[in-house]
Amino acid sequence: MRHFEAFAKKNNLPLLSLHGGFAQYRENDGTVERLEYRRRWPKFPVDAKHEFDLYFWRYRRQIEAAVREFQPDVLHITGPSDVGQMGAMIAHRLKIPLVASWHTNVQEYAEKRFASVVPFLPAAAKSRVCRQVGRLSLLATARFYQMARVMFAPNQELISELQELTGKPCFLMSRGVDTDLFQPGRRTRKDGLFTIGYVGRLTAEKNIRFLAELEKALLRRGLTNFQLRIVGQGSEEPWLRANLLHAEFDGVLRGEPLAEAYANFDVFAFPSTTDTFGNVVLEAAASGVPAVVTSSGGPKYIVEDRSTGVVARDEPSFIDATEALARNPEARRRMATAALERALKSSWDAVFQQVYAVYETALKGTPKELR
Repeated sequence: MRHFEAFAKKNNLPLLSLHGGFAQYRENDGTVERLEYRRRWPKFPVDAKHEFDLYFWRYRRQIEAAVREFQPDVLHITGPSDVGQMGAMIAHRLKIPLVASWHTNVQEYAEKRFASVVPFLPAAAKSRVCRQVGRLSLLATARFYQMARVMFAPNQELISELQELTGKPCFLMSRGVDTDLFQPGRRTRKDGLFTIGYVGRLTAEKNIRFLAELEKALLRRGLTNFQLRIVGQGSEEPWLRANLLHAEFDGVLRGEPLAEAYANFDVFAFPSTTDTFGNVVLEAAASGVPAVVTSSGGPKYIVEDRSTGVVARDEPSFIDATEALARNPEARRRMATAALERALKSSWDAVFQQVYAVYETALKGTPKELR
């Protein structure tokens, strides 16, 4: 959200930015007004960084008054969170056109999360139940998004699916990257150790345990001069520490320490199959680091296969690609250069200019060709 706020401020665009968090405050910065409301009990963690306040409605009068005072032309929510549900309700009450972003592969996310809490079920039964849980989660979320006049999604595959599920127009909302922060010049390593990097939550839906399979396969193939550098935290960290032999854990990094970590990778391994975009892949590219990603989810739209990295069709292909990059420094350098060139074209300004163009569409109503 900070990039959106910076764009609005730079272009003198009025923006009311409302969040749930750990504090309660109201501040103004140029044309941007920021409100944060403290999440309280009863609340529960959604993941390592997010919580859901079951009684966030306690702030309805205050938030509705702030929205009335601001008089927005559109109201944009980023999902069915506690804040998102509040935003949808207020948009309906005040008759403000609602715009909604879809950022999560809900179906696979729900399947993997559910599978992680029922390890005792037989494999066939678990697979069947998880698929049903995922499908129901997807349908319920799509029902919520039908309240929006227009939607955003981070890749073309998801755009098509959402338009079919909701009957509403959906537009591409890609992501930008801060190329001043993330850049190859931050590399400090001088050793010859091949470094495989990962940045993200250490949770089941990220398919993070595959890194142990990757390590075992590389060792079986005679590669020993390598290490894994893992940036992030989550419920799978104890398992990873117990099962990885060549790994260093950096915890959560932000800002320049994070940018330096990226620049010191030789390849970025991202085994997730549930990400709808994959910001971390773009940050790695800006750092001059080629990525190996799966053929499921959004990262495959960021990586140009065999040019800026590798899109692996399955786990054996993922292992093969990582080994090939470890053994071929020239191919690695070539992909690193191409990845950097790709990232330099991904500015936040271009992303938000497109977003504001879609806001105009929301104000005019649904385009005829998408009705």
